[in-house]
Amino acid sequence: MKMTSSILYGAARVIAALIMLQTLYFKFTASEESVYIFTTVGMEPWGRILVGVLELIASVLLLIPATAWLGGLLGMGLMLGAIGMHATLLGIAVKGDGGYLFFLALAVTVCCAWVLYHNRCKLISVLTTLRRSLRKPA
Repeated sequence: MKMTSSILYGAARVIAALIMLQTLYFKFTASEESVYIFTTVGMEPWGRILVGVLELIASVLLLIPATAWLGGLLGMGLMLGAIGMHATLLGIAVKGDGGYLFFLALAVTVCCAWVLYHNRCKLISVLTTLRRSLRKPA
């Protein structure tokens, strides 16, 4: 069971990173579809570039074992934002893609959720330390 969990963990990290890295080309080259998406949500061009940079950071963090939990957290936040935009402003299918980008966002979210679950002890420890540091009087 532990070996299966480790294999799934590694696969989730790589899949999430590869999907986010693959979409960077379209964001950074201002492809028609990316410009349309970010114009529709009122974030063109700054949002397209910022999201691209954040996805690059999340991908690198996911591929480094010690920081994978942080990449999973950032990746999940970004994808939940993308899913929210699809659900409210864009629709599931964008420019006739049949929901492909929406599906990719769901896949990355699931992968990042698995990474966070696998690192739950580390995540709880970081959150506990953060909470303690915020409670200390200055």
